[in-house]
Amino acid sequence: MTYAKTQKYLYGLKNQGSKYGIDRIRTFTDALGHPERGYPVIHVAGTNGKGSVCAMLEAIYRESGRKTGLFSSPHLVYLGERIQVDRQALPPEAITEYVKRLQPVAEKLGQEDPDEHPSFFEFMTAIAFLHFLDSQVDLAIIETGLGGRLDSTNVVEPEISIITSISLDHQQQLGDTIEAIAMEKAGIIKPGKPVITGWLPEAAERVIHAVAEERGCVVHAVKETFGDDLSKYPQPSLEGEFQRINAATAMLAVKVLQERFPVTQSAIASALVKVEWAGRWQKIYLDRGRLLILDATHNEEGARMLEGNLKRLVQETGKKPVVVTGTLGQSRAEAMMPVICEHASEIILLVPNQPRACTIEELRAAIPEGFKKPVLIGDIDELFPAPGVCSEGEEDDVIVVTGSIYLIGEICERLFTNTMSGEGMLQDLI
Repeated sequence: MTYAKTQKYLYGLKNQGSKYGIDRIRTFTDALGHPERGYPVIHVAGTNGKGSVCAMLEAIYRESGRKTGLFSSPHLVYLGERIQVDRQALPPEAITEYVKRLQPVAEKLGQEDPDEHPSFFEFMTAIAFLHFLDSQVDLAIIETGLGGRLDSTNVVEPEISIITSISLDHQQQLGDTIEAIAMEKAGIIKPGKPVITGWLPEAAERVIHAVAEERGCVVHAVKETFGDDLSKYPQPSLEGEFQRINAATAMLAVKVLQERFPVTQSAIASALVKVEWAGRWQKIYLDRGRLLILDATHNEEGARMLEGNLKRLVQETGKKPVVVTGTLGQSRAEAMMPVICEHASEIILLVPNQPRACTIEELRAAIPEGFKKPVLIGDIDELFPAPGVCSEGEEDDVIVVTGSIYLIGEICERLFTNTMSGEGMLQDLI
């Protein structure tokens, strides 16, 4: 099987649509001998921040000398980014070999009922579980894809469960209230295992504590440990006030697990100043020395975080940036566009290559009345015609790309590679 055939097979699974629930993955992992039970796991859920917390935990434990597994989603450019050992992405040839191993098992499960065939995300989850077992990792950090209770990753039995934040997003799948979404996230809490919470709304805290009490779990809240003053929180290499909360969340988890997985304070400090997580206020210097910032922003809470970052950027540079943006879902556009308009000197609208992408008309409709700065329609190929090159902006302009993580991925592909991977087609439908 070539990698091209592997991509085609996986695309066929993705094209069947999302299948929300964990019955199929339970059957799948059972048929595979439960590889997810072969190593300790940290399980992380949250509306925002879960990827950054996972990256910080991975960096801390790798810095302490442990072999780490990291499963996250979606990918930016290459599918193998989702499955990493010691931050090395799974290469195409390895993905092909795992698909060859798993395909007969999956097809056997789907023989009697096609609906029992594992979905694309379940397939990738199973590959991650197997790769971590084959690699003999000391610890795996597993990020949920969507929600928690019914997410494919929720077959793990973690050492600790982490809920980074809770806000309104994916309401169609998770519910339209903070309490309902909190209940879905709380689904990763396992009996008797400690729980870490970041800064959560009070309504969400009540739900998490109720579920934890019911399951005999102790909850460790970041605010209770670090207080309300963000200036006293750790400052990681990732920028933004919310990243200080994420760093505190990761540190609290490490503290709670200290007896099982000892880590020195020097290892924590060293890891946090080196941690990398692409697309989160990521600074890149382009041709002519211009600064480009990539920042995924996909919901109302993310828009508040973006506002703080843009405000700080304007203070630091003395001028408003050119903002390039596009997103998925009208509600996300409505949360994001007023923030962008307040801080942008010019806005360039793009449509991500995804089925649910907002049209130019929908993006325009979210712009507040009275906004007088230029609003242009862009084309990714024209804006980023070659690696390290952006055709927009003057020499002293700062360019901020924000919105959908899928848009960030499309732009990263043009900025960093000479050839297109075509793996945007292998993104999750949600």
